[in-house]
Amino acid sequence: MEIPEGSQLCVPHLNSSCQKPSHPYTATMLIYVLLSSISLITVALNLLVIIAISHFRQLHSPTNLLLLSLAVTDLLVGLVLMPVEIIYIEACWFLGDVLCTLYYITDYIITSASVANMVLISLDRYMAICDPLGYSGKVTNRVVQFYVCLCWLCSVFYRLLLLHDHLEQPGRSNSCFGECVVVINHISGVIDLVFTFIIPITVIIVLYLRVFMVAVTQARSLRSRVAAQRPGMVTVKKKEMKAARTLGIVVVVFLICFCPYYYPTLAGEDTSVDASAAAFEIWLAHFNSCLNPVIYVFCYPWFRKSLKHILTLQILKPGSRNTQML
Repeated sequence: MEIPEGSQLCVPHLNSSCQKPSHPYTATMLIYVLLSSISLITVALNLLVIIAISHFRQLHSPTNLLLLSLAVTDLLVGLVLMPVEIIYIEACWFLGDVLCTLYYITDYIITSASVANMVLISLDRYMAICDPLGYSGKVTNRVVQFYVCLCWLCSVFYRLLLLHDHLEQPGRSNSCFGECVVVINHISGVIDLVFTFIIPITVIIVLYLRVFMVAVTQARSLRSRVAAQRPGMVTVKKKEMKAARTLGIVVVVFLICFCPYYYPTLAGEDTSVDASAAAFEIWLAHFNSCLNPVIYVFCYPWFRKSLKHILTLQILKPGSRNTQML
């Protein structure tokens, strides 16, 4: 490998060493500050979501348990994945090929679990709005806990199966010493695209279209029967529709953040992911974990109320778990 004159190597005098990443000092500092801020905000906001849902008994609903699982995945992104990428913007990878492979497997497991949680959230809203009478009997906390555990187990199994060649031969995609790269061939990339993006997003879109169609139909029916409205008539609750709209925003943001990552696969190319490079598509995908709780702040009154209780330390008072949040 030819090294440009004046460049620095990860390991001096080692012919197989990679060239050390180098950027202008000002640009590097701006990148560090920006990405570190995103990481800290991601951890802080998702930790607040987790504390709120875990602490207040009134928030222990099936929908909020799914949001809790999603917040856990987002917290892991800000706590584990983002710091590693920040550290290696201007540094070489010296943790070995095994840890490099495990890092990427962890990254993909978290991503898969996040997508699975999105699907479960969409199914939850579909059941709540399209089958309101049967929702409380079919969708319980215990059922949701089972499916959340199942989605995490499936994510682990799926990623280990898809990346088994990297587990068998760690560092197979590295071209020099000090590099941490995982290259997913086109076939594996297509499988990943179909099962982690196309199928889940199709299911989510179909469910939300069904939700809004039912909502519009019931709203028209309600208006036509206002004069003779009967007690017990089933209608879409305002809070259910607001929750559906909020989670719809979460899904749209998810699409915007993850589309660039899958572009190489759509273009028929291999997908290369490098921990030592601040790749735009990787950080955009991870930035989604910071946006989700921001959406909650603006759209969920219970989150704003619980946020006030947490920041003012009112949750430390006896009996605070039973505070009315809804």
